[in-house]
Amino acid sequence: MRYYPIFVNLENKQCLVVGAGEVGKRKIQSLVDSGAGSVAIIDTRPADAEMEPVLARENVSFECREFRDGDLDGKFLVIACTSSEEVNWRISNLCAERGILCNIVDQPEKCSFIVPATVKRGDLTVAISTAGRSPAMAKRIRKELQESFGDEYASLLTVMGRIRPLLLGLGMSTSDNTAVLRSLVNSDLLERIKAADLDAASEILKESLPQPLHPNIPELLDGLV
Repeated sequence: MRYYPIFVNLENKQCLVVGAGEVGKRKIQSLVDSGAGSVAIIDTRPADAEMEPVLARENVSFECREFRDGDLDGKFLVIACTSSEEVNWRISNLCAERGILCNIVDQPEKCSFIVPATVKRGDLTVAISTAGRSPAMAKRIRKELQESFGDEYASLLTVMGRIRPLLLGLGMSTSDNTAVLRSLVNSDLLERIKAADLDAASEILKESLPQPLHPNIPELLDGLV
C-alpha cells in the first residue's frame, strides 16, 4: 500500500489514546507536543507516576476503565495501543465507519494512517516511512539523518521565519521575495551559524537582504549565533 504523506494540524482537535503502556505513553507525549486541542486517555490500568507530568495538563484527561464505543464521539484522531486484538479491531472498524483517523500501533492493516519515524530540529521535521514494511529500516534511516541534520538547521529555520514577515512587509513582488529567500537558503549562512560566526552571518544577511531590513539584522540573529 502507498500512503499519502501529510502533516496534520491538531490545534483545537480532540484526540483519543486507548492503552497507556510504554508505547502509548510515547504516543500521548507526541500528541501533546504537537499541540493537540485535547487528549483523552483510556486504560484498564491505573496511571503511574511516570504519567503525572502529562496528566497535569488541562487538555489531558485519563480514565481507568474499558473502552466504550461512545469514547469515539467527537474525536478527530484515535490511537490504540492495547494488547487485545479484539479491542484493536473494534476500534479500527468503528473509526472506519465514522471517518475518524485511526492508528493501531504496529498493525498497519488496521490503520487509516501510520506514524512515520521522525527527526526533529526545532520547527524542522523530517519524516521517514517504509509504508509499514520495515520499521527497523525507518529507524536506521532516522539515525543517519539525525547525524546529518544538526541544531544549526533549527537555528537557520528560526532566522528564515523571522525574515519572512519583514520581507513580505516591504511590498516587493513575489519573484523578488522568492529570490531573496532562496539566496539565503543556498548561501553559507547555515555553515556560519553552525560555526557561531556572528560577523560572517551578519555579512551574508547584509548582502542578501534589501537595505531597509539591514537594521533588523541583529534581532534576526539574536540568541542563535
